[in-house]
Order: sequence, then C-alpha cells, then structure tokens
Amino acid sequence: MKRTLVHFILVIVIAIILGPFFPWWSVMLAGFLSGLFMPLKKAAVFFIPFLAIALLWMIQAFIISSANDFTLAKKIAVLFPLGGNPYLLILVTGIVGGLAAGVAGILGKQCHAVFISKT
Repeated sequence: MKRTLVHFILVIVIAIILGPFFPWWSVMLAGFLSGLFMPLKKAAVFFIPFLAIALLWMIQAFIISSANDFTLAKKIAVLFPLGGNPYLLILVTGIVGGLAAGVAGILGKQCHAVFISKT
C-alpha cells in the first residue's frame, strides 16, 4: 500500500514538473519513468499511473474550465457525442490521459525487466 501511494504521488509530481516543458505527452514520460525506476507488480503497473494522471488531468481541466464558466468545454462537448455536457468531457479527458500514462507505465516496467534487471 505504501509503495503504491509513493508511486501514485511520484507520477503526479513528475507530470507536474515536466508539464511546462513538454507537450501533452509529458504524462507518458511520467508513467514511463515511474515504471522504469519503481516497477510495480501485476495490474498496479497500469492502474497507478492511469489513476494518477486521470485525476491530475480531470482536476486541471475542471480548474481551467471553471475559470470561464465552462464556455469552451460546452462548445467542445457539442462536437463529441456528449450532449454538450462539459463534465463528461472532463471525464473523457481524464480517461485519455490515464490510458496514455498507464500504457507508458507498462512500457517502463518492461524496459526495467529487459535492461535494468539483467545487468
């Protein structure tokens, strides 16, 4: 439990640090680096980065959207089949970011198994 919480916080911290310097895929770097240097076991290697980045992106999207009364989010949600619901758009945003980070976390664990564990 303690290791997963540290991993969860590490992914968020790396994503926040890399965010201003890289595009949206900096969350993939955060998931990859955390999986490379702190590999978890079984499904946690996917779900911890997934939940960390999904939560981070949903909070960031909510804060940014609430600053303008969800005007842009409502317009974007109309383009997708979300019925103009900005909260569903925020949820989809979190899921997309979480999937990217989760897959990168798996890649990081696999690279750890191939390159670091065998040396």
